[in-house]
Amino acid sequence: MKLLSWNVNGIRACLKKGFMDFFNDMDADIFSIQETKANPDQVHIETPSHNQFWNSAEKKGYSGTLVFSKEKPISVFNGIGIEEHDKEGRVITSEYEKFYLVNVYTPNSKRELERLAYREKEWDVEFLKYLKNLENSKPVIFCGDLNVAHKEIDLKNPKSNERNAGFTIEERRGFDNIVNSGFIDTFRYFNTEGDNYTWWSYMGGARFRNVGWRIDYFCISEILEKNLLSASIHPEIMGSDHCPVSIEIDI
Repeated sequence: MKLLSWNVNGIRACLKKGFMDFFNDMDADIFSIQETKANPDQVHIETPSHNQFWNSAEKKGYSGTLVFSKEKPISVFNGIGIEEHDKEGRVITSEYEKFYLVNVYTPNSKRELERLAYREKEWDVEFLKYLKNLENSKPVIFCGDLNVAHKEIDLKNPKSNERNAGFTIEERRGFDNIVNSGFIDTFRYFNTEGDNYTWWSYMGGARFRNVGWRIDYFCISEILEKNLLSASIHPEIMGSDHCPVSIEIDI
């Protein structure tokens, strides 16, 4: 089974930059999208091979997640069941026979770290609780833009970014908690090399120079370790300031 995740930074814009060519070429079984910045009534995407499931933010043109799935899930639900966290369209969970797939767009702590306290003390705590609760029923695969570079190897310039959103000790500790609770960072399971990034600033030719951050992930329950076949980053795919990430898993 091939699973793919991509923060498209606006699905309407990405559709004009070759999204459907990539979608059709990859032919993923489940394709998770973050930051749609749209409601389903604002954009028409024909995917006869895939079911579509949307979770849009209450605020227009902001955030939002979307799942394309070849197999019709047993159930699909939006959010994590806590109203204050569920207004921004950040989570879609689809249930399959042998696993849950959770598509997430984690809140950014923002330039002045104005949302860091919310991120550290509320979102990260409640989202991990949500994952572990799902895991009581069946294994979990979760993917998306987690808005954190876990370790120094995961961004080009760690020293100069230590108090910047996405690389604070608080956010990194949040990802530590995910790993320590029994989830595998699939890319790092196979690859321990630097210079593998999933997001680049639009400023200063950062992508051309590969001055980036790895903030997009696939993580799986430890019980699925034996099923994991590969994990990849696709920096050659344009259309967003992020690139897609994917795994292949025998499940």
